[in-house]
This record gives sequence, structure tokens and C-alpha cells, in this order.
Amino acid sequence: MFTGLMASIIVNYQDQAHDWYSKVFERDPDASPMPGLLEWHFGSEFGVQVWAEPQRAGYSTAVIAESDIGALAERLTAAGVDYGGPEPGGGQRILQIADPDGNRIVFSGE
Repeated sequence: MFTGLMASIIVNYQDQAHDWYSKVFERDPDASPMPGLLEWHFGSEFGVQVWAEPQRAGYSTAVIAESDIGALAERLTAAGVDYGGPEPGGGQRILQIADPDGNRIVFSGE
């Protein structure tokens, strides 16, 4: 039985990713267990890993559940993160953003 998940996002530059994802997640990474890897933990068994691997960068997608899409949209606007706006998707609302490398982050919720 599965008990946790770490989504992996592959980027070109760790420093640029650190700054961008820290704005999106409203905090610095929780860990950097090895060179080229940043981790944000959102619970005891799930989170996001951001790997610096230029040869594979830009092809990742992560879907993250969000309890308040409207509040997230306001927060992203205040942080200067571009997005197309909340939209319907899969029976709820989604908000899609892309990091500087083109990786897609999809927030879903109400």
C-alpha cells in the first residue's frame, strides 16, 4: 500500500528555482539533501522535490490539491507569479502556472 508521494520537478538552474518555488510555496525549502536537490514538505508523507538536471529540464507536471483557489490566486498575484486565472477542470477549479523552465504546476480545488 502506498503511504506517501514526492513529486519531482526538473529544472535548469537551482538558484533560479529556489527563488521561484519559494515565492510560490511562501517559504524556503525544508531540505537540500544533496547538491542539485531542493525539497518542500507539505505533510509527513508528501512534498515536492526540485532537481537541477539541465538535460531533462522543463518537462515536469505536478498537480497539487489546494483548499482555496481564490486565495491562492490572490497570493500568486501579490508574489508576481503569472497565471491565466482559475478555470473549471475535472469537476472543480484549477489554476495552472509554469516555472521559468516551462514545468507546469496545476493547483486543483474549490
